[in-house]
Amino acid sequence: MSRIIIFTDAWHPQVNGVVVTLEKTISELQKDGHIVKVIDPCTNFNLPCPTYPEIKLTFLSSNKIKKILKHFNPDYIHIATEGPIGISARRFLNKNNYHYTTSYHTKFPEFISSRFPINSSWGYKYMRWFHKKSSGMMVSTESLKNDLEKREFNNISMWTRGVDLELFSPQKKIDLKQFKKPIHLYVGRVSIEKGIKFFLDLDLIGSKIIIGDGPQLEELKTQYKDTHFLGYKFGNELAEYYASSDVFVFPSVTDTFGLVILEALASGTPVAAFPVTGPKDIITSQSVGFLSNNLKESIEKCYSLNGEKIREFSKKYSWSKAATIFYNNLRHINNNFSDKDSSVEKTFELAG
Repeated sequence: MSRIIIFTDAWHPQVNGVVVTLEKTISELQKDGHIVKVIDPCTNFNLPCPTYPEIKLTFLSSNKIKKILKHFNPDYIHIATEGPIGISARRFLNKNNYHYTTSYHTKFPEFISSRFPINSSWGYKYMRWFHKKSSGMMVSTESLKNDLEKREFNNISMWTRGVDLELFSPQKKIDLKQFKKPIHLYVGRVSIEKGIKFFLDLDLIGSKIIIGDGPQLEELKTQYKDTHFLGYKFGNELAEYYASSDVFVFPSVTDTFGLVILEALASGTPVAAFPVTGPKDIITSQSVGFLSNNLKESIEKCYSLNGEKIREFSKKYSWSKAATIFYNNLRHINNNFSDKDSSVEKTFELAG
């Protein structure tokens, strides 16, 4: 049994892949008897992020972090995000000679460039600085690992993702009579970096459904009158939409993985996407989806795919496996520094 502390800027009530990944991983770790503490914006004073109010921003003082660590006495420390909480934790841990791991969940440079007139090279410079002193940085796919190594990131470990195979299942299929078939589904944040317009601009037969919310929602509602914007859906209702759609469309070119892809596959629904990091790491067989720079072509090829084969393909992903990989990374990376002085007690002697 280990005591693990995770610093993250992404947590409830946010709805995104980072939150789901952390939530599911923590749940599996706790099932295995580990004690996990999350330091997130909800437990501290926070301010809404400009242009993205559902994201809360929080900076932590060194004294607060010191008290948290001294009281919890963790065996392992992980920084999940590069926002204000991550920066606060990084500063204290580096100053006081802690060893810690980090993870690279979001293509932050592309995210910023899509919203502001800032070249992505500046974003990568920041990300290299942030992760530079991490004992190990975890990423979700081989293609992302290769890309970051070319950009001079070091100490990279793999940490895959999972899917809830009980919740997302072809058995959840219902008759969505209110929508003309074939039904094309998108699930995720409704924001510019997700590339939703690539999907909505296509001339397709049938219906287009958008499930999710975000800063671009009202703009897209105004521009695309024939699209069905349903807002957030959760649990069984979300699973029903996945299983009852004919094609799941993933138009993003900036994601690092795409948990929604796994949820669609587990539901027996084929996936159409661009051949980029995330989709190309998951859709490794044309029996479950198609990848092409011509998104319409990919979508139309998906109509004939077999749902049973798609469901079977998804079974190689599980949150139990993902959590085991995460914990083994913590152990392996920290064991590499076992000959160095990284004990919590000694750290507090140095910190005074």
